[in-house]
Amino acid sequence: MTEAYIYDAARTPRGKGRKDGSLHEVTSLALSAQMLNAVKSRNDLPGDAIEDVIWGNVTQVMENGGCLARASVLLSDFDQSVPGLAINRFCASGMEAVNLAANQVKGGAGDAYIAGGCEVMSRVAMGSDGAAMAVDPRIAMGENFMPQGVSADLIATEYGFTREDCDAFAAQSQARAAAAWEDRRFDKSIVPVTDINGLTILDHDEYMRPGTTAEDLGKLKASFQEMGEVMPGFDKVALMKYPHLERVNHVHHAGNSSGIVDGATAILIGNKEFGEKHGLTPRARIKANAKIGSEPTINLTGPVPVTEKILAENGMSINDIDLFEVNEAFAAVVLRFLQAFQVDDAKVNVNGGAIAMGHPLGATGAMIIGTLLDELERQDKEVGLATLCVAAGMGSATIIERV
Repeated sequence: MTEAYIYDAARTPRGKGRKDGSLHEVTSLALSAQMLNAVKSRNDLPGDAIEDVIWGNVTQVMENGGCLARASVLLSDFDQSVPGLAINRFCASGMEAVNLAANQVKGGAGDAYIAGGCEVMSRVAMGSDGAAMAVDPRIAMGENFMPQGVSADLIATEYGFTREDCDAFAAQSQARAAAAWEDRRFDKSIVPVTDINGLTILDHDEYMRPGTTAEDLGKLKASFQEMGEVMPGFDKVALMKYPHLERVNHVHHAGNSSGIVDGATAILIGNKEFGEKHGLTPRARIKANAKIGSEPTINLTGPVPVTEKILAENGMSINDIDLFEVNEAFAAVVLRFLQAFQVDDAKVNVNGGAIAMGHPLGATGAMIIGTLLDELERQDKEVGLATLCVAAGMGSATIIERV
């Protein structure tokens, strides 16, 4: 089978996902087109060099609707002959775009793709698509639907993580992200966002709160306790599915959960012939990818079974992985991954994660692949695994190997 290589990985800085955030005036379309243009110019590609653009975007309504991928191509400097495919696997959409592109290349369906995603959460709010999972009683009641924050608290309760554990992890994420930016570890990937006049709007992740301590976080009120205990009472839903628990311990809040932000990312994937034709050197090969369904009430445990699956399918063990990126949707998600595999904490989310820098839903899965690649190169390591929990009970994973 043909190998699929990563030739480039680029991302925007992440802006605060609020109306006063730096990227609020930039549409998903404009941000996506900028990322496509960045990959095109960074690699000196002709307008017809790629087979397709596969683009993750979670809330596909209003300005994000109508196939954002195709609209972004048409606004970009690529030729109109390049099509676009918009996909949605919730938080793993960007990763799934990369995995789909890699599998297409491996299968011989084109020499090269750009894959990634975008979410401008300050302009199109999370949940504004009115998803059936939450509002249709046939699925919501039948599958014991719960909001993700309550599910994260359920994970902490089920697996024994305290508020102090989650706050300590969140403080570490902030410290690691601040150190990474201070050390300029993201320079290879970051593409500053510009306005229509070419002036820079944002050149750094603006969500971070350097200097945050566990003591600071301990002062914050649990965010999901009221919806769990009072109205609409999701704790009772949780305990119907997990009756062995006496109660749900509400340990998550704004400081140890992923940040709502704006951002986009793009990864250039191609076969060997593509690189030779355009004078490009591959940075890594996409060794394997996997996806899985997991229990939808607890919702966010997917990184564990999907990692078990991808390792088993490829004859590998957890010890074969040099570095990990586990999306920090909530602190308990990563703590459960660390608990399940007993991996060295120093190998996981070396440069912080979404708790410190934010989680632009449709982009994050591809972003963490790029971050993983940069860190493998910085440490001169070989093999990395990126994984995310996914809404509605799923998990996705990708293994990359430097070449």
